[in-house]
Amino acid sequence: MDLGTVIGIVLVMALLMGAMSMGVGVGAYIDIPSVLIVVGGSIGALLISFKPEQMKQFVKVFMIAIKPPTFDKSELIKKLVEYSSKARKDGLLSLESEANNEENSFLKKGLSMAIDGSEPDTIRTLLEIEMEQTSDRHKVNASMFSQWAGLAGAMGMVGTLIGLVAMLLNMADPSAIGPSMAVALLTTMYGAIIGNVLGTPIATILGIRSGEETIVKEIILTGIMSIQAGDAPRDLEAKLLAYLPPAQRDINE
Repeated sequence: MDLGTVIGIVLVMALLMGAMSMGVGVGAYIDIPSVLIVVGGSIGALLISFKPEQMKQFVKVFMIAIKPPTFDKSELIKKLVEYSSKARKDGLLSLESEANNEENSFLKKGLSMAIDGSEPDTIRTLLEIEMEQTSDRHKVNASMFSQWAGLAGAMGMVGTLIGLVAMLLNMADPSAIGPSMAVALLTTMYGAIIGNVLGTPIATILGIRSGEETIVKEIILTGIMSIQAGDAPRDLEAKLLAYLPPAQRDINE
């Protein structure tokens, strides 16, 4: 679980709720018509913007931001160097059992293709296509949340206009001014909260997660191509360590 994301969301909501309770109380900031306009309206607009199969992934994608897959790049490099040493000593076919037991599907696919004798250009092309398609899917997933942020803000403005129209039409009735003004102000607040606490931050962290996964796959691709080419394990290790920040390059500790 990504504690930073969880703590950030909880901290922001706690501070907001605390500030509200210190004033007129949290109850004053709860307005069902405003929730319907902002939350219902923005999600409805998302349904128009994206395909149903993409929207089905909405909650799953949100959970990736909360509990992302973990990638230990140092351990991955160690594994690839070990595969390289074994292949140099006993041949590519000696890696068949490792390929069959490999949990990383991308690495398993690349190893299997190398063991089966596929041409290097074919392996690189197929793996790069998979990387590109995965990256495109991740961009769409992140765009759902960035779009949600924009739509929530826009729906907040729509709610403000609705509230102002209702207020202006009922200026003769003082009792109607308060509820109309509440809708006008609270919809803007709800839109700002969704956009700045959930939508934009989640889209940003999803982009970072996608970049991390791309680096992992680039490491694997480089490793597979070097193993098939018969590069020396030390050369492969030096090549793969270039993907890590300098402080993380001592994988022998």
